Order: sequence, then structure tokens, then C-alpha cells
Amino acid sequence: MSNALSHILKNECPNCHKGKVFKDKNIFLNFGLPKMNETCSHCHYKFQKEPGYFFGAMYVNYGLTVAQGIATYCIAQFFFEKTFDLRIIPIIAVVIILLTSFNLRFSRLAWIYMFKDYTS
Repeated sequence: MSNALSHILKNECPNCHKGKVFKDKNIFLNFGLPKMNETCSHCHYKFQKEPGYFFGAMYVNYGLTVAQGIATYCIAQFFFEKTFDLRIIPIIAVVIILLTSFNLRFSRLAWIYMFKDYTS
């Protein structure tokens, strides 16, 4: 599992681990919509199997966003006197907005890796 996670974070093809899934080399510090390659430049593995293939990646993205929001709240609450101060909400919103591009890329990569045929 940790090996797959390292390949996901490196934006590597799930089949050969040499080509890139996204045209951007780094999935962390890119702001803007992700641009995916249709196939791997090395082994020609097709990333989008069928129309609507990445609808399930939206659920992965949602889970990541909720986890990041909860983690941000847990960290930010130590800096306020009240248990729930309304000033925490903009902090959570800023963190979620800043991580949106990463979440889109990570969730698609995770989705591709979840449904790769590992039998061959």
C-alpha cells in the first residue's frame, strides 16, 4: 500500500510507473484545472476507461476535503478560547480552497490505482 501511495504522489502510471498521468510534473503546487494525459507516454496504458469513469473520484475527493476540514478545525481550535469560534470557518475555507487542486489530482490518481488490473 505504501508503495502505491508513493507512486500516486509521484504522479506515475499505475501500469509501468515510468510515464506520468497528469501533464504537470508535480501534483502538489499546481493551481488550475488538472490536465490529464489520455494514455501513458511509455506503455500506452489508457487512463480513462469509459465516459464517466472519474465520477467515483468525486467521492474520494469529497472524503479528502471533509478529512482536511476536520483536521484544520482540530488544529485551529487550540488558537481560540471558545470551543467553536466562528472565526475558524474562514480558516477552514482557505485551507480547503488551497488544497482543491491537489485533491482533484490525488483523487483521480487514487481512483485509477484502485481499479487497475493487478492480476497481470
